[in-house]
Amino acid sequence: MDSAEEPTNTPFGTFTAETGKLQRRYQALLDQSTPHVLYRWVGTGVALFLFFVRVFVAQGWYIVAYALGIYLLNLFLAFLQPKFDPSNDAVDNDMEDGAIGSLPTKQDEEFRPFIRRLPEFKFWHSATRAVAISFFCSWFEIFNVPVFWPVLVMYWVMLFVLTMRKQIQHMIKYRYVPFTFGKARYNKNSN
Repeated sequence: MDSAEEPTNTPFGTFTAETGKLQRRYQALLDQSTPHVLYRWVGTGVALFLFFVRVFVAQGWYIVAYALGIYLLNLFLAFLQPKFDPSNDAVDNDMEDGAIGSLPTKQDEEFRPFIRRLPEFKFWHSATRAVAISFFCSWFEIFNVPVFWPVLVMYWVMLFVLTMRKQIQHMIKYRYVPFTFGKARYNKNSN
């Protein structure tokens, strides 16, 4: 008999086999949840609400909530931005024809569909994991760093406005609707 055919009875081999089984089960649950977009986001919203109730009732862990807010803002920005930004590509390629960042206007020009930098499913998965980790951290006193929370809230709001300014202007100008969770859509009446 070959040694490759013999079962591994070492503790590391057993641990590896069990973690492999758990990873396959977890991936199977993720695969089953993929088509249920609304239910996934409602579950994440409920978990986020429970985390905020925990922070409010315990009167602490503001720094954990702030870190979660910054991380969720970062995910949201990646969700709204295109994977291939024509204006960045144009600057990188040193285009000199004056058509930097323009959309195709003729039939023979290349059409690039809107592809998100962060797909919806990965956005949901990362957000849900972050909320779960934050909720877990809110039960340990070591993460309860004393801070003056109104300053954190004002700083987060300023950061949100400054980072979202470009996306908000774009949404208003082109009547962009990013929350269709399938494809980003533009209003047909926009110019």
